[in-house]
Amino acid sequence: MIDEIELDASERMEKSINALRSQMSKIRTGRAHPSLLDSIMVNYYGADTPLKQLANIIAEDSRTLALSVFDKSSTQAIEKAIMQSDLGLNPMSAGTAIRIPMPPLTEERRKDLIKVVRAEAEQGRVAIRNIRRDANSDIKELLKEKEISEDESRAGEENIQTLTNEFIKKVDAMLADKEKELMEV
Repeated sequence: MIDEIELDASERMEKSINALRSQMSKIRTGRAHPSLLDSIMVNYYGADTPLKQLANIIAEDSRTLALSVFDKSSTQAIEKAIMQSDLGLNPMSAGTAIRIPMPPLTEERRKDLIKVVRAEAEQGRVAIRNIRRDANSDIKELLKEKEISEDESRAGEENIQTLTNEFIKKVDAMLADKEKELMEV
């Protein structure tokens, strides 16, 4: 029973790490990366459609993203969606190709982005701690129902804490990597 609780907690913590990784990949650094545009939705024939379903996105070089639009009639809608996103990008189109130059980050913008990254990391830590709390309450419930002994309960809580510490270290490592990436010129 405790093994099931630990396994469930581990899986949920891994999902939290993956969600944090996804959120951090959306925070732009000075480099052009196709995942930067993952969150952009385009109004395509009245339906919000993910940009990556309407165009092939590649990093042409470290400062430019290139989009090959599948349907030429959607080019204007794609440009509009990119401009309205909060990424601060200005697309330039030439037929079915759209180029997006990445403006260099100012020192002030870098500091703002670091604050955002730290807030995301803290949300990740909170999510992991909430999972720990849920797992510990499940273990206490088993103890209360006399399905496990106090020793098993204590050992289970210690294992959950060890698991929590491992995942918090992963969050801290992701944060350090992203901060380093943001401060590179």
